[in-house]
Amino acid sequence: MTTDQPPPLTIGVAGGTGSGKTTISNEILERVGTENIAYVEHDAYYKDLSDVPSSRYDFINFDHPDALETSLMIEHINLLKRWEPAPVPIYDFTTHRRTTDIKIVEPQPIILIEGILVFVEPELRDLFDVRIFVDTDADLRFIRRLQRDITERGRTVESVIEQYLHSVRPMHLEFVEPSKRYADVIIPEGGKNLVAIDMVAARIRRMLDTAE
Repeated sequence: MTTDQPPPLTIGVAGGTGSGKTTISNEILERVGTENIAYVEHDAYYKDLSDVPSSRYDFINFDHPDALETSLMIEHINLLKRWEPAPVPIYDFTTHRRTTDIKIVEPQPIILIEGILVFVEPELRDLFDVRIFVDTDADLRFIRRLQRDITERGRTVESVIEQYLHSVRPMHLEFVEPSKRYADVIIPEGGKNLVAIDMVAARIRRMLDTAE
């Protein structure tokens, strides 16, 4: 597809697990308008484990960059930047497999990308015009992850704690926390920081108006 429109404004939202990235993203969607934003989550790009026995799942580090097919996400962001729709996979976290369905994300003036590791890979990081890091205390992040994994992903308390100690926390310290230095904006306290959210949303709206 060819278009005379300027390239979309691409925004990355990163931060540790349970930091409030999704809350921040949803607040941006609400304030700027879903009709203006193509929203894509990095979690959709976890590699399919259909060929891996379930008995091996405990040995897989889902918090390492290698667990995600980031190259496919990059392809899809570039499609959206060219004003073409992107066929985003749908991942089932209870089975660790991609479903047979896909989600067609239509191009919009703003591309909003969210995920814990989106600032880690240079090729992905360089696609962002604006980089936002959501910074929340580790104890709050753990509690939120515990609640989410039990209610949404069918996990037990013991398995969540074990995964947090053996992979989530070490990977946060190795990859996520250092990626904060690439952020243009750091939002402390996650979704509770309404002042920061309002400021970011207002800035995005101004950038959108300028682009138009």
